[in-house]
Amino acid sequence: MVENCIFCRIVNHEIPAKIIYEDDQVVAFHDISPKAPVHVLIIPKKHIPTLAHVQEEDLPLIAHIHKVVLQLQQELGLQNGFRLIANCDKGGGQEVFHLHYHMLGGGKIEAFPE
Repeated sequence: MVENCIFCRIVNHEIPAKIIYEDDQVVAFHDISPKAPVHVLIIPKKHIPTLAHVQEEDLPLIAHIHKVVLQLQQELGLQNGFRLIANCDKGGGQEVFHLHYHMLGGGKIEAFPE
């Protein structure tokens, strides 16, 4: 745990979050500033600062996160599709430096410009 990391504090249940999924490796909760009708954050309990910090030993954890995403797709009614985003570092728009995925869906989501 990184002491001043808000996501580590959520993992440790030190601050409240609307948690919708939790197991021994992952926590998923509703984003406090949703950008879509469904906007969930999926985070590993292990503190990994960015996607660029993922090590070989973390690959089973990353695979598990994607398995959880597919489970949440069913539970959240996103069978028509969703967007999964992992911003990486400041230049990629990351604001909290604990690896996390944004899962967005439940309505029209703007396409990225080509």
